Amino acid sequence: MLAIRVDRAGGPEVLRPAEVDQPVPQPGEVLVRQTVAGVNYIDTSIRRGRIPRDLPFVLGREGVGTVLATGAGVRAFRPGDRVGYAETPHLGGYAEANVVPESELVTIPDDIDDSTACALMLQGITAHYLCTSTYPVAPGDTILVHAAAGGVGLLLVQLAKARGARVIATAGGPEKVALALAAGADHVVDYRATDFAPEVMRVTGDAGVAAVYDSVGLDTWERSMAVLRRRGVLVLYGASSGRVPPLDLQRLGSGGSLYVTRPTATDYKRERSELDARANDLFDALRAKRLTVRIGARYPLERADEAHRALEARETIGKILLDVGAA
Repeated sequence: MLAIRVDRAGGPEVLRPAEVDQPVPQPGEVLVRQTVAGVNYIDTSIRRGRIPRDLPFVLGREGVGTVLATGAGVRAFRPGDRVGYAETPHLGGYAEANVVPESELVTIPDDIDDSTACALMLQGITAHYLCTSTYPVAPGDTILVHAAAGGVGLLLVQLAKARGARVIATAGGPEKVALALAAGADHVVDYRATDFAPEVMRVTGDAGVAAVYDSVGLDTWERSMAVLRRRGVLVLYGASSGRVPPLDLQRLGSGGSLYVTRPTATDYKRERSELDARANDLFDALRAKRLTVRIGARYPLERADEAHRALEARETIGKILLDVGAA
């Protein structure tokens, strides 16, 4: 089968199409014939070797398609079922087929197309747990969402607004600012033109925000802490600009008895019931038109390197997909 194999760590140029053996599902695993695969920022860190993997490997941890075969002991899925997944321990998503643990698969409803479903796997589930569980947004809360025109950001703005929040957002450039506003943000700061911290304090009358959802990391985390209200929560869920350095916990006290957390999706969908509940909430929000999904760009599987270049250059808006095969 065709796959995007990484033989050495490096830039987008190491993403090379290759013919590899189709994987065989082991006990508890499902073989999925993929129609579309998701591209996520964490993929760039794995590709560069910042998150080590044994070489060579097939990149990718998100996809949607149809069940081809099941390993021993699989009970919830059978050949022909439409399924999606947000994570798989052995990667393999940039390929025509992938094996995924039964516990990581979601059934895709008939009224949700493959591309929309894939855009809701990792990024949708992430946005969901961030605002319902990590810091549960309550009516009247004022929150700050960084990178609000990205895949997670656009979904997070919408979900937070649906929960009654006042949303301040950051985005880079007029086009992305407009998209964040269209998603429902009440106030958007163009971080390329304005320092977000003074603007957030101005908008909140120096009160600060209840929570900051920060996927940027190194470039923003200190100012993110500075705009929190007393007992506010800094939710660091990514590091697109670099990793946050070690934190002196005394700063949390002097800053107003603050909280800092570093969540990962794995810990918010570990149980089958939790994974299904989050996915079904997202599907229901789509049906009720409380949530819209923006596919910002799509590339043939063979051009995964171009997708990575665009992502790292911050040229993308919304979700990036790789077209793998016919639905």
